[in-house]
Amino acid sequence: GLTMRKLDCLGDICPLPLMKLMQYREQIDRGESVMIVTDHSCTCESLLNYCRAQHLHALVEEPVTGVWEIRVQKKPDVSKSS
Repeated sequence: GLTMRKLDCLGDICPLPLMKLMQYREQIDRGESVMIVTDHSCTCESLLNYCRAQHLHALVEEPVTGVWEIRVQKKPDVSKSS
């Protein structure tokens, strides 16, 4: 199956987590998903803005108060007819 990469960005301040995510852009385009773990709410916003601009799918969860897991993956390609 496709791998899920977990990027531990706890303690990282912007724009470090976003830069880490960008390094995995190729893998995401190939269908892998990347999960960024962060304890900065501003990181959530910058990552979500990036994903919106890049047309990536982002899912945010807060498993523990003050810690967010942002799962980023390619949006399903709906334009291609199966």
